[in-house]
Amino acid sequence: MNRIPIIWLTGMSGSGKSTLSARLKKQLQKKGYSVQIIDGDSIRDDYTTKLGFGRQDVLTNNLNIAQKCLELRNNCDVILVPVISPYQEVRSKVRKLLNPNFHLVYLTTTLDNLKKRDTKGLYALADSGDINDLIGFSKETPYEAPDDAELTIDTTNEKTITKSITKLVNYIKNHGVSSI
Repeated sequence: MNRIPIIWLTGMSGSGKSTLSARLKKQLQKKGYSVQIIDGDSIRDDYTTKLGFGRQDVLTNNLNIAQKCLELRNNCDVILVPVISPYQEVRSKVRKLLNPNFHLVYLTTTLDNLKKRDTKGLYALADSGDINDLIGFSKETPYEAPDDAELTIDTTNEKTITKSITKLVNYIKNHGVSSI
């Protein structure tokens, strides 16, 4: 089995998962690496049976994403997975399925910062009561911060995305693709 690194970025909506993944992919590709991004929303949209955002549907979607990682593992040098994956139970199952060379990266920031970014308008909808199950915002759908992340990046205090990318690149150098 190919042991290419799978970098699973977890964090609440707006924490920077997709932005960092896209920038990291560009940087790694400039160095000649083949990089695949498996985004949680795109996998969710691939299936004919639409999944909701309840605990069981989130578990199913995350396991579908992990399965896609297994399918693509021999086709590239690095796989980046920006997905909320809010539950420890889900992340533990994914880790077991994707080990060896699974790396959990937790992106954290303040709720105020998430609300300021709110690129999808989800926090505004939750504040107005139009969404009642926003992960990490609604009491019914908590975000369980990981206690087993290999790397934590606080995107609140990062002055630039470049610093976060540098942390990720250095981490990957030391834990996967040594020639980056």
